[in-house]
Amino acid sequence: MEIQSIGVVGAGQMGNGIAHVMALAGYDVLLNDISSEALENAVSLIERNLARQASRGKISDDEMRAAMGRIKTTLDLPDLGKTDLVVEAATEREETKHKIFAALLPHLQPHTILTSNTSSISITRLASGTDRPEKFMGFHFMNPVPVMQLVELIRGIATDQETYKTCLGVVERLGKTAASAEDFPAFIVNRILMPMINEAVYTLYEGVGNVNSIDQSMKLGANHPMGPLELADFIGLDTCLAIMNVLHDGLADTKYRPCPLLTKYVEAGWLGRKTGRGFYDYRGEVPVPTR
Repeated sequence: MEIQSIGVVGAGQMGNGIAHVMALAGYDVLLNDISSEALENAVSLIERNLARQASRGKISDDEMRAAMGRIKTTLDLPDLGKTDLVVEAATEREETKHKIFAALLPHLQPHTILTSNTSSISITRLASGTDRPEKFMGFHFMNPVPVMQLVELIRGIATDQETYKTCLGVVERLGKTAASAEDFPAFIVNRILMPMINEAVYTLYEGVGNVNSIDQSMKLGANHPMGPLELADFIGLDTCLAIMNVLHDGLADTKYRPCPLLTKYVEAGWLGRKTGRGFYDYRGEVPVPTR
């Protein structure tokens, strides 16, 4: 089937990025959130990011204006039922996601495809709570969405081939690359990335190195563009911890046990860039290591 309209649930960091790239690719986008302030902030941010792309010659001014014209917002989740494809990009809590899909179900068109931008939660389990598990799949964008080229497409046990091909077509129209992943905890990227970040936190916890030496070692010694602790702050330490818990619970292997120091930072509310403190303190002009 041909997708023309996209519903995006959640106007946060991921949701606004997804709305941005979908609108730029020519899709009509309906962006939903429970907060009018979040919607206003998302639209402003999308406009600034599009303007930045235009100033660098990556898109034209006409493309920028056309993309902004394709984005509408709503506080009413049922409004998304009239779209062809829904991308849920709410917080990484399974209970929240189930509630969102349950609220959407009575309002969906028969052909509407449901997807989740979850970074780790079982697609099969999310799909089983809906009336269309064959039209449900994981649509996992990387952060920041307008910049990162990869999208993980994750099939649940019931996802049919037509749904996969339709979502693959959307990824291709976005000019991004799809990686097909099976429905196992954390899929591909986070299955590999999060244990590395968790091990970096253990390295800090055990006093093998401080924040600066660990990040410098991986940037200069392994040619990583960001150190693992800097990257964790960018992702959000609460998100990192949630994914490690999914890996630990889902695979029952002690190698995925979250580091106690990661848990402690999350308990303190030091979640990284978004709260001003994580493994670095961002409240001054220059980020300063907190350990």
